[in-house]
Amino acid sequence: MRIVPCVLLVLLVLPHVAQADEAEKAWFGLVDKRYHKDEGFQLPEYDPDLPSVLIYGDSISMGYQRFVQRELKGRANVYRIYTNGGNSSTIVPKMKKLQETMAPFVAEGRWPEKWDVIQVNVGLHDLKYLKDGKMVSEGGTQVHTLDAYKQHLTDALDYLKETSPDATIVYATTTPVPENSGGRAAGDAARYNTAAREVLQQYPDIVLSDLYSFTKPHQSEWWTKPGNVHYTAKGQKAQGKEVARVIGKVLKARSEGQ
Repeated sequence: MRIVPCVLLVLLVLPHVAQADEAEKAWFGLVDKRYHKDEGFQLPEYDPDLPSVLIYGDSISMGYQRFVQRELKGRANVYRIYTNGGNSSTIVPKMKKLQETMAPFVAEGRWPEKWDVIQVNVGLHDLKYLKDGKMVSEGGTQVHTLDAYKQHLTDALDYLKETSPDATIVYATTTPVPENSGGRAAGDAARYNTAAREVLQQYPDIVLSDLYSFTKPHQSEWWTKPGNVHYTAKGQKAQGKEVARVIGKVLKARSEGQ
């Protein structure tokens, strides 16, 4: 008689485990294998009582993702796009792929039904110079002109507002490009951020997170090496705290109905 309750308990638990496994299987089917062990790429445990945040961004966001999650732990479910966000033209197709793959797990409580906050952080892949598919310092062509970048951002923001009408969108400015970056020109990040701000004038409800101005004074302190656009753990942690600070303010405003 004592065995029966145990059997029932196992039978009740197994379906939940199977669902969790299927959700993680689908998630890690999207994520490149080289990121499978990265803290920021783990599938969060969804808490329906908390707001849900999505970080869409390139490798800079990949660096600070885990720190955003730590800072907002207990305050929000923090997810990210399943890969490097790349350039602005890939936002819509990647978002479609993400939602199409993970939407089946909403009913099982393994994926948010809706986003409360979506942060977008792209630009470094738009402004780089390529020749024959490789980054070059001379003789290359920029991936996207300023006009093309603005159009892609407009298309992406329109898509996000259409598919997540109740979400607050946060736009994080592109972090600085240092001198002698190799394939990127110093000063271009500022130019592309100016272009992004021009686009944002059409969307007064979008919140600006000025990661460029936050990072610029500390660039030589935080970069992995001179000329590199990426940052050490110290820089990533500082950026993550700043990103979380802005998102935290947005979440507070939303909870207060502002």
